[in-house]
Amino acid sequence: MSQTRYTVNQTLPVLELDDQLKANETQLTALVQISEAAPLLQEKGFGPVTAATCLTAWSHQGRVRNQAAFASLAGVNPIPASSGNTVRHRLNRGGDRSLNHALHMVALTKMTHDPETRKYVEKRRAEGRTDREIRRCLKRYLARRVHRTLNDSALATTAA
Repeated sequence: MSQTRYTVNQTLPVLELDDQLKANETQLTALVQISEAAPLLQEKGFGPVTAATCLTAWSHQGRVRNQAAFASLAGVNPIPASSGNTVRHRLNRGGDRSLNHALHMVALTKMTHDPETRKYVEKRRAEGRTDREIRRCLKRYLARRVHRTLNDSALATTAA
């Protein structure tokens, strides 16, 4: 097995790569703002990358028949994991993993920075829920919200 040695001439300086990333994010933001995902940018936790990921998974109105199907596509639909007298649900490990990751990052951001979500998390913790169960519920809520927002935006664009 040969080892590849890199010299200074073969690598781009970090500053150039940083400039490329900023240019890509600016371009992605502009593209998302002219799409159906523009309203997502107004919500806390959604950035251009997560909004674009949600948009690409949703694709167009009518592709995903309802919110439950979108949640299943995202892999955030609850799967029963009950045994005996315990009734609980677990995370779905299937679905579009990039969409699931985008919803996961939004859920973490909201759990950290959104006061309303933090109140919800504390209320659920007081009920005895684990952080994993709380994140599952938040991701399911976010999937419903994203699907509704994208469909409403598409209808408004079509009507105009």
